[in-house]
Amino acid sequence: MLDTLLEKANNLPQLPGVYIMLDEKGEVIYVGKAKRLKNRVVSYFRGEHLPKVAAMVDKVRDFNVIVADSEFEALVLENSLIKRHRPHYNILLKDDKGYPFIRIDFQSPYPQLTLSRSAPKDGASYYGPFGGRYQTREIIAAIRQTLLLPDCSRKFPRDIGKDRPCLKYQMGSCAGWCLEDKTQEDYRSRVEQAALILEGKSAELIEALRGRMEQAAEELRFEQAAALRDRIRSVEALSHKQRVISTAFSDTDAIGFQRGAKSCFTVLHFQNGDLTGKDAEMLDEPVEEDGEAISKLVRQYYASRGTVPKHILLPAECDDSEELETYLSESSGRKTVIEVPRRGERMRLVESAQLNAREEILRRTTQAQRRSKTLEWLQKALDLEVFPKRIEAFDISNLGSTGIVAAMTVHADGRPLKRDYRKFRIRGLEQADDYASMYQALTRRLQRYLDGDEKFSPLPDLLLIDGGQEHAATARRAAEDLGLSLPIFGMVKDDRHRTRALVSPEGREIGISGNQAVFSLVGNIQEETHRSAIEYQRSLRAESYGSTLEKIPGVGKKRREELIAHFKSVRAIREASLEELAAVVPKNTAQAVWNYFRKETEGQEE
Repeated sequence: MLDTLLEKANNLPQLPGVYIMLDEKGEVIYVGKAKRLKNRVVSYFRGEHLPKVAAMVDKVRDFNVIVADSEFEALVLENSLIKRHRPHYNILLKDDKGYPFIRIDFQSPYPQLTLSRSAPKDGASYYGPFGGRYQTREIIAAIRQTLLLPDCSRKFPRDIGKDRPCLKYQMGSCAGWCLEDKTQEDYRSRVEQAALILEGKSAELIEALRGRMEQAAEELRFEQAAALRDRIRSVEALSHKQRVISTAFSDTDAIGFQRGAKSCFTVLHFQNGDLTGKDAEMLDEPVEEDGEAISKLVRQYYASRGTVPKHILLPAECDDSEELETYLSESSGRKTVIEVPRRGERMRLVESAQLNAREEILRRTTQAQRRSKTLEWLQKALDLEVFPKRIEAFDISNLGSTGIVAAMTVHADGRPLKRDYRKFRIRGLEQADDYASMYQALTRRLQRYLDGDEKFSPLPDLLLIDGGQEHAATARRAAEDLGLSLPIFGMVKDDRHRTRALVSPEGREIGISGNQAVFSLVGNIQEETHRSAIEYQRSLRAESYGSTLEKIPGVGKKRREELIAHFKSVRAIREASLEELAAVVPKNTAQAVWNYFRKETEGQEE
């Protein structure tokens, strides 16, 4: 099947367009766009892929393409097809999340302020969109309290005069519109004032109210003037929150995108440098690379919300950033600028969005879920037959031919299992040889298992070796020489001494830097194994120093430790002068040490 699909892909043109992957039932399972259709589609049916991509390709039985006139046309077409088919393997946001509006229907005799998920053309007035449902309800509550509008379930004019006013009236947060002495004109006037606030015209409203207050005072209607004064103060207090209830949502949105046990897409909304809202959505791991995934998520996000900010800050470059910018600008009817900041305040906004995405993943998933997902990714990426519940790792540390050691660490379910750690002293080598040392350590470990030693049972589901392809090949040879078959990979470091990839004995590299959780797990395993090897070597060295110095009469443990700490080696202590020794320990101890090594030298010379 792959050969058939590859042959068909090789006949595609090198033109921009959209490709549509179909399963055995002919259903659309993935839609993508490409600058060059042939190159992109061929890549799916050739070479190795990440687990999610491989799973999708396994289900592809055919594909269609649509050639576009430009990359921008391909982007628009891709977006349209994803909306129509909602393919299983495309990254998708939920449709039921949008920025809410505040609705006022002035056609009603007693208009209400209500929350609406959209702004249809039904004759009512809509204000917004605002940051979220909670925030919008807070805005409505603040305006109602400022203008003493009702928030009860009573219907007007039906319920006027039918019952006593509620507690809100007694508390002074409602004008008591259910009382018969209240007029419809006054009510509608208050709602019109609410509309002015929502339109950002608080200053005009305050000026109008101040004029009415002064007129009431001149006409000696002091009670009404006092009520207007209080309303002016409330509107002034509310106007200080104008950034929160701004009718245009944000000047700048910072995007965050992180992968972990799940992936998280986060948008932080900033206005005048202040954070005014946050949206976050958890997703299954996308098929796409980060830049491509972010582009698709951004398109879906703003299309479903009907509003686009002036600036959008992304955490990674998108190949189609120019087309995306044009698409969003045309959608909103105003210029939108997309940027991947590298320094300064804008970069800090993106870093904050990235941090929020990471924290959201941590908050919504348990440690066990995150570890399990990480190991699941590792199993698929390395094509392991068995889930890597038990991972063993080996590292060699040497100090000349006599100080070579190997350390074995064990991680079970992604966590260190220190009771199963093992250490090996490498024997019989005339000079340092990492490959020979690794072969010996692996052979001894595996032979102990074959001999039935419970301390070396069970075998690992995955064996990781500190080093590259040759180290992994050496480890596999040790296993095969004993008749065993194990999945073995080397841990390859970058120029900053961080694990950048895993490599098979055949030389196939599997990059892990794109998955932060796997990158951290493998990096921690490598560091833990290296630490264990170094500590074992140091303990043997200290033991050797101690056993030599223990032979000196009158030199106790404390003085031995002082000498080792200062001179670092027995050889340096042996070669030190009496004065140098006396500078570290008391003169009588220094004399004893000096005498001992002089006698030892004389004896050797004999």
